[in-house]
Amino acid sequence: MGKLFGTDGIRGEANKYPMDAITAFRLGQAVTHVVSRDKPAGHRVRIVIGKDTRISGDMLEGALEAGVTSMGGNVEMVGVLPTPGIAYMTESMRADAGFVVSASHNPYEDNGIKVFAGTGFKLSDEDEREIEELILGDGLDALVAAPHDLGSGHRLDDAVGRYTVFLKNTFPRDLSMEGFKVVLDTGNGATYQVGPAIFRELGADVTVIHDEPNGYNINDNCGSQHTQDLRAEVLRTGANVGLAFDGDGDRLIAVDELGNEITGDQILIVCANQLHAEGRLKNDLLVSTVMSNLGMVLACEKYGYKHHAAKVGDRYVLEDMRRLGANLGGEDSGHVIFLDHHTTGDGELTALQLVATMLRTGKPLSELAAAMDVFPQVLLNIDVTSKPEIDTIPQLVTAIATAESELGGRGRVLVRYSGTQNLCRVMVEGPTVDVTNRYAESIAAVVRATIG
Repeated sequence: MGKLFGTDGIRGEANKYPMDAITAFRLGQAVTHVVSRDKPAGHRVRIVIGKDTRISGDMLEGALEAGVTSMGGNVEMVGVLPTPGIAYMTESMRADAGFVVSASHNPYEDNGIKVFAGTGFKLSDEDEREIEELILGDGLDALVAAPHDLGSGHRLDDAVGRYTVFLKNTFPRDLSMEGFKVVLDTGNGATYQVGPAIFRELGADVTVIHDEPNGYNINDNCGSQHTQDLRAEVLRTGANVGLAFDGDGDRLIAVDELGNEITGDQILIVCANQLHAEGRLKNDLLVSTVMSNLGMVLACEKYGYKHHAAKVGDRYVLEDMRRLGANLGGEDSGHVIFLDHHTTGDGELTALQLVATMLRTGKPLSELAAAMDVFPQVLLNIDVTSKPEIDTIPQLVTAIATAESELGGRGRVLVRYSGTQNLCRVMVEGPTVDVTNRYAESIAAVVRATIG
C-alpha cells in the first residue's frame, strides 16, 4: 500500500501524524482537487463528512472541512453516522466524495479517515496515490481558492433518518419482525442511534446494550470483537438473536439463541444458501478472502455454488465481486457486502438480511449456522517493528513450510501483515484445537524473534 493509505484508508494514533489536524487539512485539500478534475466549468465540489463517536472526531472533522473549503469546495456534515451510511449519503446526494472519520474496531485512542468516491465506492488505488503525492508534496498551496471562491460548510440534521429509511427498505415487505426478540450491541459507536431505530420501526422486541458513547468507550470490551455481554444478554432475555456491530458499523457478528457466537463466514454461508435457494445468488458465486475458514469452501461445494478467495480487505473483496459478477461477498471479521443493495459492507444491512433469512425459513440461527462446519482456527496478532516481505525471512519461511507439511491436507497456514497496524497476523487451521494452537504458537515465536 502507499505511504499514507493502508487497506482501509489512513489510520493512526489521534493527534499524531498522520492522524493530526494538519494532515487531515491537507487531505481535504488534495481530495477536493482530485475530484474536481473533469468537472464542467463553474462546478463547485461538494463533499460529505461523517464520523463515529471518538473524542478526536471533532478535531479531524473540522480540519477536513477547512481543507475542503480552502479549495473552494462545499461541505455537508452529517455528524455521527455509520461508515456505510456516509457512503449512502454521498451517492444519494450526488456529492463528489465522502469522508468517514473512524478507526473502525480500533480503540478510541486511534482514528482514521476513509474516502468514498461520488459513486459510493471507495477510491481507486490510482486516486489514492495521486492524493498522497499532493499531500506529501509542496504543490497544494498554489491551488487554494481566491477569497471570493472559498467554500462553505453546512450541517445536515436528517442524515440518521434518511439512512434509516434506506435500510428499512432493504428488508422484505412480506416479512414481519413482530414478536421477534433482538439484542443489539452498538459498541458505543456509530450505530447507537440508527440500529435501535431500524429494528424498533420494523416491529421487533429490541434490547440494546453499549449505546451510551462518551468519546472514550467505543469498542471498549463491547461490539463485534467482544461479544461476552451480548451472549449473556441473549440468554437472559431469551432473544432470537444477538447482533453486534463494530465502532463504525460496517461489521456484524451475530449470537444465536443458544448464546453461541456466529462468525462472519457463517453469516455469509447462511445468506448465500438462502439467495441460492431463491435463485438470486448471482453467477452462483460467493466471494470471501484467503482468511476465510476451510469450512466455507467445503460448504460452498456441498450446497452447489462456487467460491472465490480475494485478498484480505473489503475493498479487494468488492473489486473481485464486481470483476466476477458476484452480488454477495465478505470477510470472516463480519464485513459483508450485498451488492444488490449497497456499495460497501454494512453491518446493519447484513443484520436485516440475516433476520430475514431466519424468518423466511422459520429456522433458528443455530440450525442455519450449522450448515458450515468451522475448522479450529487460531489467529495471533504479533506486534512488529518492521514489515519485510515474508519470503525474505528464512527462519519464518522454514517454520511455515514445516507446519504446512505436517498438517498436510488437514489444515492450512497464512501469515500476513495488517494493512492498518504494525502487526503480523499468524492464522493456522488444523484438525484439533491443540494441534492448531501448537503450530500457531511456533510460528508466532519465530515472528517475535525476527521482527518483533
